[in-house]
Amino acid sequence: MTIICEKFTVHTKGNTDIIDVTNDVKNLVYRHSLQNAVVYVYVAGSTVSITNIEFEPGLLVDLPEALDKIAPVDKAYHHDEMWHDGNGYSHIRASIVGNSTMVPLLEGALQLGQWQQIVLVDFDNKARTRTVHVQILY
Repeated sequence: MTIICEKFTVHTKGNTDIIDVTNDVKNLVYRHSLQNAVVYVYVAGSTVSITNIEFEPGLLVDLPEALDKIAPVDKAYHHDEMWHDGNGYSHIRASIVGNSTMVPLLEGALQLGQWQQIVLVDFDNKARTRTVHVQILY
């Protein structure tokens, strides 16, 4: 098995900023002209996630609203008592959503559904620069 390692950076606004990175991933994968592979997309950080969603205006509101019910911004977190950085909620949200996704590459095309995109969600309470790692296994 061969593994190709790629990466790119994303500048975020924080505060549950949802960014469509599908084309970034496709550009990295397709330049290798492979037919069949597994594509693993991972983001480094404990307050950021990679997931799949339909990147449309309604869900860009629904996802943060749902996560605010699970891990509200205005709740007291033990993490904040320890570090005084006010982002305890962002760690909880990132842990729930996860930091990676896998997409099969079949016959030269990423197998994403018609309404499915790969997104980065930055839950931290400030703007950040995030590194997204893409590994292609074939």
